[in-house]
Amino acid sequence: PTAGAKPLESGRVPVHGIDYSYEIHGQGEPLLLLHGGLGSIEMFGPLLTTLARSRQVIAVDLHGHGRTALGERPIEMSAMGDDLAALLKTLGYGPIDLLGYSMGADVALRLAIQHPESVRRSALVSPAFANDAYYPELMAMQAGVGAAMAVQMKETPMYKSYVSVAPRPEDFPRFLDAMGVLMRKPYDWSAEVAKLAGPIMLVFGDSDMIRPEHMVRFYQLLGGGLRDAGWMREHLSPNRLAILPNLTHYDILDAPELLPTVLPFLNGETMAKRKEGQ
Repeated sequence: PTAGAKPLESGRVPVHGIDYSYEIHGQGEPLLLLHGGLGSIEMFGPLLTTLARSRQVIAVDLHGHGRTALGERPIEMSAMGDDLAALLKTLGYGPIDLLGYSMGADVALRLAIQHPESVRRSALVSPAFANDAYYPELMAMQAGVGAAMAVQMKETPMYKSYVSVAPRPEDFPRFLDAMGVLMRKPYDWSAEVAKLAGPIMLVFGDSDMIRPEHMVRFYQLLGGGLRDAGWMREHLSPNRLAILPNLTHYDILDAPELLPTVLPFLNGETMAKRKEGQ
């Protein structure tokens, strides 16, 4: 749960046939918050409340997730990127900062690729630019996602959280089918990532579901990690890479290190922190 956080505003925005549910929390520079796959806004828990102390957080339930009902079209990253650009325009926001986790990070990446005019800075937690980002055994598990799993998932927190807020709880099997189709679809956005101007921060756990080789390649595609930054930081990339120790894909949102890692970047701080007297 979001620790009892009550939004300043909530509602729905119909976009391209999908009735998106959103909440707005806090005051300050706007920040679009996007949850992971099979989750909802509630996935962020107290993290949302903490962010809202210094930011105006626009949290959205993605297509088929949370309070946003599953439409008749497929669940697709590129389509959701277009949807969110239209949603932000409808709500009256100009260029905005992004914080996305897992599937939400991938949707944020598509938003930055397809609508760079809508994005200022992006912090992407456990993103993937291609489906070979994942370990082979995990890809095999993802390939099996579908309606046949619905019955065995009924005692899981994932199912219980879905039915507690979904407009049509009976859609759960169809939702699993749609997510399975998405997970089995091959993709590679490396050419588009290489054209991004940024600034973008990539954040991973050192024991993430994303392979370390993919993390480094992602950063290199963004222009980072290709040369020494120089004594005066004259060759420093505008983009950032953080690999947080002792964290997995499944607990990184609970890590106390996460916000101190991403907020300075999202706030536009470019210099390294130094102790007094240095």
